[in-house]
Amino acid sequence: MPHDAAPGRPASLVCFGEVLIDLLAQPPVEGQARAFEQYAGGAPANVAVAAARLGADSQFVGMLGQDMFGDFLHEALAGFGVGVGHTVRTAQAKTALAFVALDEAGERSFSFYRPPAADLLFRAEHFDADCLARADVFHFCSNSLTDTDCAQATFTGAQRAGQAGAVVSFDLNLRPALWPEGVDPTPTLWQGLALAQVVKLSREELQFLAGHDAQAEAGVVARLLAGRTELLVITDGPGAVVWTTRQAQGQVSGFAVQVRDTTAAGDAFVGGLLVRLVELGGAGAGFTAFCADPARVEEAVRFGTATGALAVTRKGAFAAMPTRAEVLSLL
Repeated sequence: MPHDAAPGRPASLVCFGEVLIDLLAQPPVEGQARAFEQYAGGAPANVAVAAARLGADSQFVGMLGQDMFGDFLHEALAGFGVGVGHTVRTAQAKTALAFVALDEAGERSFSFYRPPAADLLFRAEHFDADCLARADVFHFCSNSLTDTDCAQATFTGAQRAGQAGAVVSFDLNLRPALWPEGVDPTPTLWQGLALAQVVKLSREELQFLAGHDAQAEAGVVARLLAGRTELLVITDGPGAVVWTTRQAQGQVSGFAVQVRDTTAAGDAFVGGLLVRLVELGGAGAGFTAFCADPARVEEAVRFGTATGALAVTRKGAFAAMPTRAEVLSLL
């Protein structure tokens, strides 16, 4: 049953998908072996932590291996205030790993050890109906779509949450290296996009969907807004964030900060955007009216932009997420 956020009630977010270990490469030291520092990560898990740090009722739903990395992630999520009561454990596969290297500007490159991985074994029957029914927002990314069975579970979760009144949010967060060799992810990505009312793309992802044809980008935007999507946001690294609804378009400039690590920038942005969206009346039946109000959309996007800007000033993913007080101070 559709619901609206009551004034003063924390936003309720369910973030579904992968959670993994980011092994961040440390600067080489002559005469010593290359060292990697362990951080908790995974795009939807990062969003869950960002939302919790901002005061939301944030739940992470996914699957972890019964191994030391799974233990670490379970404890890390809970330690940052994220609900893990609907996170499943399995002995059938190990927790996923991502080795991350940073260049001099803080930009990252990834090397994934997945599949097989525990997060890809989540199935539709693992969802809890009450958890989905309580959510103001159900958020997911494309990394749970790289396996056919897990993709179907993802779509089922988004559909059930939407039917229960949640706003469905999708960050494409495309990682081509995670898709099977020779598989074009585009049809599956569009299945996910077709379920979402809020879509977040990077500039590079828009170009990918447009087949790297600049003239086709407008067609991608039009296709999204002609479907279920009512709010599209396009990020461009440190550049302005462009937002588009069916009624209006605008942009929010980035903040000048010292960049240390861009790993969690997009996820922090999404967490801030979704939390503020709910707080400004965009939950449930209020979402369409929210999208028709450029001032409210602009405020939510600006809040997300500030959240993302602060996240790049620190290393790591979970550990980089700012508090509400820090975001308000930057604003």
